[in-house]
Amino acid sequence: MLGAAQADPTEFAVTVCYIRDRRDDVFTLDKRATALGLDYVEVEEGHSFDPSIWRALRRLVRERGIQIVHAHDYKTDLLALLLAAREGIVPLATVHGWSGHSWRERYCYYPADRKLLARYPRLIAVSGELKRQLVAARAPADRVTVILNAIDPDRFKWSPDLALASRARFGWANHHRVIGAVGRLGPEKRFDLLIEAVRRVHQTNPDVRLMIAGDGQLRPDLTALASRLLPSGVCSILGHTDDMASVYHAMDVFVLSSDHEGTPNAVLEAMAFTRPVVATDAGGTAELARPNEHALIVPTGDAGQLADAIVTVLSDPIGAQRRARLARARVEGELSFSTRMHAVENIYRELVTGPGPGRGFGVLRWNRRETRA
Repeated sequence: MLGAAQADPTEFAVTVCYIRDRRDDVFTLDKRATALGLDYVEVEEGHSFDPSIWRALRRLVRERGIQIVHAHDYKTDLLALLLAAREGIVPLATVHGWSGHSWRERYCYYPADRKLLARYPRLIAVSGELKRQLVAARAPADRVTVILNAIDPDRFKWSPDLALASRARFGWANHHRVIGAVGRLGPEKRFDLLIEAVRRVHQTNPDVRLMIAGDGQLRPDLTALASRLLPSGVCSILGHTDDMASVYHAMDVFVLSSDHEGTPNAVLEAMAFTRPVVATDAGGTAELARPNEHALIVPTGDAGQLADAIVTVLSDPIGAQRRARLARARVEGELSFSTRMHAVENIYRELVTGPGPGRGFGVLRWNRRETRA
């Protein structure tokens, strides 16, 4: 949504479209769109294969004079190609990765999506690893541009005044060393690995505490695992929270333990909040936070190396803060949202030979459900 809000209205007429399942009971995108002053359209569906949305989408393209449809997931990737065939729009997709683990995703949706994407005239990959996967799936390399995820550094910014209050809110004392993690509680995030790593760290650092912000299908299992491996009160699994600023202000170290990622937004947020970062080298993580310059990066699947990196951060605060400051400078520059959107808008211009009358050319951006990554 921030990209749509920052677009130059004299050149880009951006419509944000969200296909909403009417069973969705956690819904705030409409309020955020209103606050940003966006041209926002909601298309409601009764189920994932509701054919009634097709007529509404074709009408939307015609009424808004849409020339580019920018897709962001496997469902909208298909819809954009169908709209290209029937309405003559130019399809563009940003590829965020294929991290789901259901059998339908792994053996049906994701393989089909990669085949569809190979037919696109232009693709944006959020990491070099995703570009390699797209090329392996026969997408022409010259049609795939790597544009890393980015962040608004003005919105995500450390405030010393919030730190004490945030720690108190979550029950942490001043002497606690709080390890923080953020993400959907799914198998690819490997929070089980993080809990094991914190168990090892806690043996020699009894003031260490673990805080995980996120919800998902593994929450009961992770809660039980933490109860078995860690003393009472050491681990807190917060569930879903909209106040992520308080979460980051309460932590001393941010840790990403994933096996699979695109380019994780949670790492960007931690960098923006100048939190020292320890992360696995999943997906494009090391492209966001360069090893030993902005973060400590360790191999995936190794609780011992993850624990050792956490101990290094805790025992060398000067080095940790130096990396955190460099990380903050990176998100203020090449990983800022304005820099990313400039690159995306250059692709819009390349896809349309010239602006239309009046407001320039129309862009339809599908909005993704924002999940912690």
